[in-house]
Amino acid sequence: MSKPTRSHPEHTADGRYIVVEGRRWRATDPDIPEESAARLRSHLMAARRGVAAALRKRDTVAERAARARVHRAKVALGERGEPWWEQSATDRTARWRDGLEALDADSDSGSGRGSGSSGSGSDSGAADA
Repeated sequence: MSKPTRSHPEHTADGRYIVVEGRRWRATDPDIPEESAARLRSHLMAARRGVAAALRKRDTVAERAARARVHRAKVALGERGEPWWEQSATDRTARWRDGLEALDADSDSGSGRGSGSSGSGSDSGAADA
C-alpha cells in the first residue's frame, strides 16, 4: 500500500473514515459517481471560500448562508448527517442527488457566491474539514 497523501488520505480498515494528523473524519460516500462527487467538492470549496469572504467583510448574513452551503455539500457527500453506511442504496443516491440539485440551483441563482441567501441547515458547530 502506498503512503497516504493529501489527495489520498489514510482510511480506517472499514473505509468509513479518513485519518488526518491522527484525527478521524467521516469519509465521502464511495458510491457517489466521481463526476458528481467532484461537483459536490467544487461546491464545498466555493462555500468555504464564501465563509472566508463573509468573515473578512464581517457579513453575518453571508456567513450564515455560506455555512449552510458547506453543510449541504458535506451532507450530500455523506460526511455529515446520517452515516452513509446506514442508508439504503436508494437513500444514499437520493441524498447526494438532492444535495447536488440544491447546490446547483443555489449557485445558479447567484446566492452561491456569498451574496446572502440564508439557505437551510446549520453547521451545528462542526468543523469544516
